[in-house]
Amino acid sequence: MSDLNVRGSSSKAAWLGAALLLFTGCGPSLPPSKPLSQLTPAEAQGHQIFVSKCVRCHSATGVNGLHGPGLFGLYRQKYLPSGAPANDERVTATILHGRTMMPAFGNELDEQQLQDLLAYLHTL
Repeated sequence: MSDLNVRGSSSKAAWLGAALLLFTGCGPSLPPSKPLSQLTPAEAQGHQIFVSKCVRCHSATGVNGLHGPGLFGLYRQKYLPSGAPANDERVTATILHGRTMMPAFGNELDEQQLQDLLAYLHTL
């Protein structure tokens, strides 16, 4: 193989690598979630609800979940994974009424539990 072909292959590989990084979102990452040891009582209650109701499908520490999206940084992004605005109104509606594969939890959570869960989700 000539020296010209090797340089051409190397530059193509470098360009392809740079393009791949650009398209996979190699931007700044979000800071970590609030540590469990620093949660307020309401946030800690919300964490318990998350563990009992949500963790079977959603991850609190990543963007991928088992059956639903990961919820890390949920409120620190402009939009939810569904494309809806990342605000309490939309998240509450999804929790209470469900969405696509997510079941509704409106009959399982009282108002205080819902507020505690939202408080916890804000810490992610």
